[in-house]
Amino acid sequence: MPDRSRSVLRQAVPPVRRLLPSVLLGVLAGLSSVALLASSAWLIARAAEQPPILFLSLGVVGVRAFAIGRAVFRYLERLAGHDAAFRQLAEIRVGVFERMLPLAPDGLASSRRGDLLSRFVGDVDELQNVSLRIVQPVASAAIVLAAAFAGLAWLAPGAAVAVAVVLVLGIGGAVLAQVLLAARADDRLAPLRGELQAAIVEHVQALDVLVAFDAAAAGRDRIRRLGRDLERATRARASAVGLAAAAMSAVGAFAAAASLGAAQPLLDGGRIDGPTFAVLCLVPLAIAEVAAAIPVALGSLRVVRASARRVADAVPDSVPPEIPARPTAADRDASEPRVPAMRRVPTIELRGASARWPAVAVDDPTDGAEASALPSLAPLDLDLAPGERVLVTGPSGAGKTTLAHVLVRFLEYGGSYRLDGVEAREHDPREVRRVVGLVEQRPWLFDEDLRQNLVFARDTATDAELLDVLDRVGLAEWVAARGGLDSRVGERGELVSGGQAQRIALARAMLADFPVLVLDEPTASVDPAQADALLRDLLAAAGRERTVLLISHTGAPAGLVDRTIELAGNAARRRPDLP
Repeated sequence: MPDRSRSVLRQAVPPVRRLLPSVLLGVLAGLSSVALLASSAWLIARAAEQPPILFLSLGVVGVRAFAIGRAVFRYLERLAGHDAAFRQLAEIRVGVFERMLPLAPDGLASSRRGDLLSRFVGDVDELQNVSLRIVQPVASAAIVLAAAFAGLAWLAPGAAVAVAVVLVLGIGGAVLAQVLLAARADDRLAPLRGELQAAIVEHVQALDVLVAFDAAAAGRDRIRRLGRDLERATRARASAVGLAAAAMSAVGAFAAAASLGAAQPLLDGGRIDGPTFAVLCLVPLAIAEVAAAIPVALGSLRVVRASARRVADAVPDSVPPEIPARPTAADRDASEPRVPAMRRVPTIELRGASARWPAVAVDDPTDGAEASALPSLAPLDLDLAPGERVLVTGPSGAGKTTLAHVLVRFLEYGGSYRLDGVEAREHDPREVRRVVGLVEQRPWLFDEDLRQNLVFARDTATDAELLDVLDRVGLAEWVAARGGLDSRVGERGELVSGGQAQRIALARAMLADFPVLVLDEPTASVDPAQADALLRDLLAAAGRERTVLLISHTGAPAGLVDRTIELAGNAARRRPDLP
């Protein structure tokens, strides 16, 4: 197993201070089960001899105490165990999310969203079984079995040996049956869940296009096929688990018979009495019940290993060279002066700046190498003075969006990119993104109301401030007609138009108060007749106190921008604005 998978499995095990209470409570619950059956057997057999009731009172109290104790200790064990396991899941999810952050968004562009969601949710959830079905039950069972066998050996060593042999053979048979029936299914469960989740998400997100081109049936067939594969794997695993449980029930019966055979000579020889013989015959049933956790744990281990591999592989170990890495304290000499703070609206200078997108895995590694060697943004010189408005145009593929992602430090760059004379690499990418904000071509709107889609940009904003910024971007009447800030926008903004989505995104950026705004194709989803009006409203709302870089392949109305830069694939040329 890769080291990363082992690290994930180790992280899934709660620390001793959290795990120990559930282990001890499991031991008490297991000992109560064994003691309950032993005291019940002794009480029934002793009562058949009709002694004075005083001789039975201890057995009666014991049966009541162990019956209550088994239920109480089992409940507390589940409570403590799940609390410890869920705390670990929270830490694992935070760890995965922190590993994603340096790569997002461009480093995860090739990841399938449904599969990534399945890893982040389903596979992480599966890791709770490391504690709940493997470590804690096995640890508790081992202690209980040691104590139970010690008690059996004290009463009848031969019976203890016979029960141990039957138990070892039974556990080995149950584990072998699980391996033969479900080993392949256990390894495939987690990947199949991820494939099915990815297929469903992709189908739903592209449903309108698939329906328009009469291609939805193929997607549904694929989902059905994956669902059947997952169903078969789940049934195979459930059948193996059921067979193992049945085998352990049979092991209990065989262990009781073996103990009976070993104890019979002792009873005939008068070395043990009837109640003791009853205890030796029935206690193996409780021992087998406790030992049943071992095959379950070994079966669960295969499933959690597969999930651990998927969680470990959800995010690459290293940041690709195309993605900027956060500078650490170790990267900087303590003797070097601190990076000076940027001004309110910084000057931006690009000299020979180029960039490429992270390489995507392809069937032909040669093609992949050639594709990754080609820059998506050819070397570019660009100056942005504070408060300036610059239009960047060019055909599709010229590198306009790449330039936007370089400016907000989603992509690493070649050449030079300076903010107030300081190289952008000297700043943490998060610091740059507090200054340079991006309004994307297709802004992401959450399936929430308007208020929630705005306040995450500034969580202290009041409703009055939200309505004011919506008024500035030209949405005041529209918001009032929809019922105010509580109106929902739908999943990914499906209940609003493209222009309204751009205005909401700009309002969000203005709440965040970015000194530099990059507007990437804001009119791409807007009717051409309304495009110029939208651009005028957006730039008017941004104000002259901000630097605005407008990216558009259709240009802008005269007088809206100070100058225009045209990208043309491998070169960029400046052209004067038309009057």
